[in-house]
Amino acid sequence: MRFLADMGVAMRIVEWLRAQSYDVKHLREEGLQRMSDRDIFRKASVVLFRLHNTHTPHVIERLKVALAQSKTILETGSIVVIEESRVRTRRLPLRE
Repeated sequence: MRFLADMGVAMRIVEWLRAQSYDVKHLREEGLQRMSDRDIFRKASVVLFRLHNTHTPHVIERLKVALAQSKTILETGSIVVIEESRVRTRRLPLRE
């Protein structure tokens, strides 16, 4: 599974994902101009964090839960919203 991490995501979270064998591209490292390979966006999933506690250990714990619950749907393209008390998922593309 491939992740594209926004610059707002702590490098410790990116490093944790890589340690879990996820392919992570961090915009801070890659730079937008080097992201011209459109394959990175195929079957892309989006993970949104809606957390009050944004300390890295807490974010990683919530991410562990979300990945365990949503691994299959993340592989096919989806939006995953990680909140303090729940994880919500929607398949992409969204339809009205």
